[in-house]
Amino acid sequence: MSGLLLWVVSPKENASLFSSSLFSFIPRNGIQKRLQIRSRLKFPTGFSAAANAVAHPSRSSEERVYEVVLKQAALVREQKRDDRALDFKKNVDRDGMMNWDLLKVAYDRCGEVCAEYAKTFYLGTLLMTPERRRAVWAIYVWCRRTDELVDGPNASHISPKALDRWEQRLIDMFEGRPYDMYDAALSDTVAKYPVDIQPFEDMIEGMRMDLRKSRYDNFDELYLYCYYVAGTVGLMSVPVMGISPDSKASTESVYNAALALGIANQLTNILRDVGEDARRGRIYLPQDELKQAGLSDDDIFRGKVTEKWRNFMKGQIKRARMFFDEAEKGIQELNSASRWPVWASLMLYRQILDALEANDYNNFTQRAYVGKAKKLISLPIAYGRAIMGPPSKLIQLVRR
Repeated sequence: MSGLLLWVVSPKENASLFSSSLFSFIPRNGIQKRLQIRSRLKFPTGFSAAANAVAHPSRSSEERVYEVVLKQAALVREQKRDDRALDFKKNVDRDGMMNWDLLKVAYDRCGEVCAEYAKTFYLGTLLMTPERRRAVWAIYVWCRRTDELVDGPNASHISPKALDRWEQRLIDMFEGRPYDMYDAALSDTVAKYPVDIQPFEDMIEGMRMDLRKSRYDNFDELYLYCYYVAGTVGLMSVPVMGISPDSKASTESVYNAALALGIANQLTNILRDVGEDARRGRIYLPQDELKQAGLSDDDIFRGKVTEKWRNFMKGQIKRARMFFDEAEKGIQELNSASRWPVWASLMLYRQILDALEANDYNNFTQRAYVGKAKKLISLPIAYGRAIMGPPSKLIQLVRR
């Protein structure tokens, strides 16, 4: 983490390490095309989107986030209309083997990080095509590094200005100017695929929320936070994972399902880590719902499982499962080679909720987790679900 902190505080000092060799490999035509598409769509992005939200405070968080979903889906549709944009072999102008070798090393390092910190997900990515696999690794590493800024060992040194610099570094990556090898892998990925910058910027906004906010008045506020820190991952990933050619679902519905999986995973994280977060002075539970259940912050800090707490947790778990159910609807619409890691993630995270119930809702002193045996059982089940095509294709097979 100390190296990462250095990159955030003073990235310009390190840029020269790669500028002469690796940078020239990043395909500029993909970046320019992305900017042209964004300008045609006329959607608010970055700080303008935040200003738009302030100008319309009556809109719910779900409405505001759905606008982002529509934008991402529109970008993919626009890209699909240009066959050249999806012809990755033609779209990349490789100036020499030296550059490609360096970029391959960058992607391989991303794979190593993914294998170390997300073993089950990493195994699932091995079924993807090499291009998609590498791109997913690059996105995972950027998300992990971003999360580590406020949750890692050096979190106490991170300031809003540091996050501003991290965001500027992100902008530079999208414009083909990465600072290190991990950045180079992501810069190459966003040049090849119709990945938009807004979900990445929104994730950084979630990190800003963690610096200034430790309570959430209602679920509307919590939903927005969950979108920022986790729902964004789904929106980043869909363009890379791809939608099945057999899918009859709308692009918006697939993105909405990806968003739902991120929300479900984050809600599960919150419910699993109540005690751990409380010890850090944080409560990621809707204050109004706690009050309705006859509970307060003091009850959480005391960490005693009562009947009131059990009833409250039952409602929270039910809501998380509803988001998992919504997410299921979109997984089968993904490209066949991309479904297994997503199914595995959904099934394993949903089992954390089962473990919470098995622990008698004690998330104060016990950590709910899925054991290795259950993980091993879940993987082939997830694979079985993954090889089934979209519902429309299954109906055709039945009719035959």
